[in-house]
Amino acid sequence: MRDGNVVVVGAGIGGLACAIDLAYQGIGVCVVERGKAVGGKMRECHIAGRAIDSGPTVFTMRWVFDDLFQSVEADLDHYVTLVPLEILARHAWSAEERLDLFADLGCAAEAIGRFSGSVDAAHFLSFCVEARAIYRTLKGPFLTESRPGPVMLARRIGLHRLSQLCGIRPFETLWQALSKQFRDPRLRQLFGRYATYNGSSPFAAPATLMLIAHVEREGVWQVAGGMQRLAEALERLAISLGVVFRFDQEAAGIVVEGGRARGVTLISGERIDADAVVVNGDSAALAAGCFGNDVRTAVPPIAGKDRSLSAVTWARVARAEGFPLLRHNVFFSKDYAGEFADLFDRRRLPADPTVYICAQDRTDGDDPRQPDEDRLLLLVNAPPTGDGESFDAVEIDRCERRVSRLLERCGLSLSDGPKAAVITTPRDFHRLFPGTGGALYGRASHGWKASFQRPTSQTAIPGLYLAGGSTHPGAGLPMAALSGRLAAWRLISDRLSIRRYHPAAIFGGISMA
Repeated sequence: MRDGNVVVVGAGIGGLACAIDLAYQGIGVCVVERGKAVGGKMRECHIAGRAIDSGPTVFTMRWVFDDLFQSVEADLDHYVTLVPLEILARHAWSAEERLDLFADLGCAAEAIGRFSGSVDAAHFLSFCVEARAIYRTLKGPFLTESRPGPVMLARRIGLHRLSQLCGIRPFETLWQALSKQFRDPRLRQLFGRYATYNGSSPFAAPATLMLIAHVEREGVWQVAGGMQRLAEALERLAISLGVVFRFDQEAAGIVVEGGRARGVTLISGERIDADAVVVNGDSAALAAGCFGNDVRTAVPPIAGKDRSLSAVTWARVARAEGFPLLRHNVFFSKDYAGEFADLFDRRRLPADPTVYICAQDRTDGDDPRQPDEDRLLLLVNAPPTGDGESFDAVEIDRCERRVSRLLERCGLSLSDGPKAAVITTPRDFHRLFPGTGGALYGRASHGWKASFQRPTSQTAIPGLYLAGGSTHPGAGLPMAALSGRLAAWRLISDRLSIRRYHPAAIFGGISMA
């Protein structure tokens, strides 16, 4: 190893980003991954020899990855092919009610005008202006801030800009804001869905999440060959910088000696010594004792009621007829409030679920040359109860019938090929990501304090750091990448404080408090 060595546990997006930044600074990095490949939650299922994205399916905030590659003198476009989408998603409420949301603001407003009328079209434009303002207010002071907090946020925005601070609307729910903005309840559903992007309810999450509308407006891309290609691109970049990967190697515990993290032990009994350890996994795994009792107190535990959503997914190869699928499609329930009451209050699968479908052989246009069989990922939200009450086969079958009825109401019929679907439930997600109950996004963003309650990259144990979607700044591929970069810089900053050390470069946009 070169200038010290660090073990990164987990080869998800956050761990890969962290490893790349550390390696470029001259630090030896070993990534330990219990799976057979990189990616973490970004995974593929295989049906009849065909790979289907079965984790994240949307690529946004390209600037995060451009900055990561450029900071180590590389070019994202040389590693992966990204295709921008003109239509962000196709939305349906019935066979007669469809709305395409375009990336182009004018086209989107015209579509909304045809769907809901000129008043809501005008309100949509003002909504986008406000979403952009919230995003720009928070991008530097919060998203790339290593130690977020309400006081720090106010200080970084500036007390002379109190109107901007109030403009992020933290004390109002997203649903309340949308109800003031749009007369058409279907549009409230459409934009309320942004809360589910981090596993939350629009009836409890702050209106600050309006910023996601601007994130999508800045661009949604399709990754050629599937989302896994992005993880593989990061792996290749990391290897070129000297990062060592060890797959099929599960970390059983984190070694704490002299009051600080000193390495990891593997299931095999092997010990890997290190100057520091970065856990790229859900912070709940630490509190649950998945890495040993010595690090249980490294971060506060998350109560079951505070967990984000889980999901039930079906990876299928099927013939789709009757509905013109695009890359991203959303089929809405008739009772949105009832759906989230089922998920968060009654802790059960929704009686009337909203369904997301990623049709991975489609683009963003109505191409008459439709495939004979589509690779599909169907997803409905589910409560994070995978470590307790489980949904048996009867309940999953009942949920699948509800999904089929909704799709048929919207004009879509699916007929499977000879291979059965790959179904993933909250219990499966809990097994894949221990300590979580199947929660996919860490803590739910309910209430104005929630965003400040996520663990930061620095833990209570010196030498132990966190990265991943459960940590600041939040869930999603770009956020996970930012968390990895923040972990790298927190680690480097701590090294600077204890010995002479000169980093070779400074990351653009990353703020060290």
